[in-house]
Amino acid sequence: MQIKTKLIPLVGAVATVFAVAGSAYAQEEVVKIGHVAPITGANAHIGKDNENGARMAIDELNAKGTMIGGKKVKFEMLAEDDASDPKQATAVAQKLVDAKVNGVIGHMNSGTTIPASKIYFDAGIPQISPSATNPKYTLQGFNTAFRVVANDGQLGGTLGKYAAKELKAKTVAVIDDRTAYGQGVAEEFTKGAQKAGAKIVASQYTNDKATDFNAILTSIKAKKPDLVFFGGMDAVGGPMLRQMDQLGFKAKFMGGDGLCTTELAKLAGSGLKDNEVVCAEAGGVTAEGKKALEDFKAAYQKKFGQEVVIYAPYTYDALMTMVDAMQKAGSADPKKYLPELAKIHHKGVTGMIAFDAKGDIKDGTLTLYTYRDGKRTLLEVTK
Repeated sequence: MQIKTKLIPLVGAVATVFAVAGSAYAQEEVVKIGHVAPITGANAHIGKDNENGARMAIDELNAKGTMIGGKKVKFEMLAEDDASDPKQATAVAQKLVDAKVNGVIGHMNSGTTIPASKIYFDAGIPQISPSATNPKYTLQGFNTAFRVVANDGQLGGTLGKYAAKELKAKTVAVIDDRTAYGQGVAEEFTKGAQKAGAKIVASQYTNDKATDFNAILTSIKAKKPDLVFFGGMDAVGGPMLRQMDQLGFKAKFMGGDGLCTTELAKLAGSGLKDNEVVCAEAGGVTAEGKKALEDFKAAYQKKFGQEVVIYAPYTYDALMTMVDAMQKAGSADPKKYLPELAKIHHKGVTGMIAFDAKGDIKDGTLTLYTYRDGKRTLLEVTK
């Protein structure tokens, strides 16, 4: 009898522990954040870089037991692949809406971000792109659309001015890949270059899956431009540089952020000559923010065993900015935290993040690079 008497309070205590644990578990809210980028196809290395940046943020938030509105929350990332294809982008956007995500980080490309943004807007779900630069994205009047990098108006215009003023290019040929991003940055570059006094001697286009540029390059070479500008991604720009080298086509080469990756050296091979390629990242930090960004890059290298390709820090910041807005609102409900996101001031690893009335980042910076010994080398950070 005595043994039974002792067991009764023990069983009761265990039951109490489980009840308390169950209650705590029930209190933990799950916050679902979608991430979309190309994980297959020619741009997969950039898309995976973006996804890794989002993954770092999610893991950090969960490790420190983030609270929203006095409740501990668990973040889940719903990662989707749009393969840089507008149709696939809208399909996965609808999938995320149906999954009732609390917010979306993405998409990577302008050509996928723009059509997907209408779906998120209709559902009232905030979207922050870490890398889409076409101005049209934030000109649609969608109060759910934000970006944490400068747009093509700033990026292309700055590159055009730099080509004429700093690189002393008097004659310029322009090639774009017919995507929303490629055309947009090429158009803005053309405006900036012409305004700064350069003459456009050729305008050609290819596509984002092309591998043979001999006909285009032979035609342009005959016009003897001082500089060739390419609006497109590194997966196309790299082979283009190889073929320029094979044709003995000597001209400076310039591109936007899609070209400006750590992978370009592998893709261009012998076509990547020292100081002959100039590109811009649609973001960057001034001297006072350098340590935070370098610390992030070191942590990224340790976690994933590879260098940052380009936009992982901006994806990380985009997700942290969204969560900051949720905490300020005391809720992960899109309707409740969207007003806080619109007026946010978040100190990220890429600098201070605040948005204008359209959803563009305020005081966005640009980082100009060249390549030396196969390494991307900083030229300057500008606004």
